[in-house]
Amino acid sequence: MSPLVTTYLEMRSREQLRPKRCADGRFQVREQKEPNWVFNRDLYFAVGEQWHWIDKRSWTDEQWKEYSAAPELRTFAAYHGDALAGYYELRSGSEPDGRDAAVEIAYFGLLPEFIGRGLGGALLTSAIEEALRMSPKRVWVHTCTLDHPQALANYQARGMVVYKFEESGRENIYE
Repeated sequence: MSPLVTTYLEMRSREQLRPKRCADGRFQVREQKEPNWVFNRDLYFAVGEQWHWIDKRSWTDEQWKEYSAAPELRTFAAYHGDALAGYYELRSGSEPDGRDAAVEIAYFGLLPEFIGRGLGGALLTSAIEEALRMSPKRVWVHTCTLDHPQALANYQARGMVVYKFEESGRENIYE
């Protein structure tokens, strides 16, 4: 088994974006205007289960309430017709050095039954466009070898550029 590899990507200008649109009029993305910790929690589990998202698995209801109510967090839901298809969360903040504003695509994904329908590129386009509307110096995201096999390719196809790799001692369980 090989170690887990995390890849960090960024976009520093609107001109980098290579959007992908969904021709299916039933596909829509809408912001959740009111914080709803149950919505965030349930989608975190439903989308992340197959990708082994574990960082928030042990959170209490209070932790979820605090997280979803944070002013720097915005949550968007993707729908296909009346069915919930996926979501993303955008988190605004400063760079680690405190200088420049950045927006992180904190969580992003489709529910299992919507994977493979050509919606991922359109959902990611929406996430990047919404992040860019917040006027950051950069939009960034990270993905790892446990995520969907096409995740990295989708980020790069939309124009995001790799700026860092990290290897951890955690095993890549897919090998």
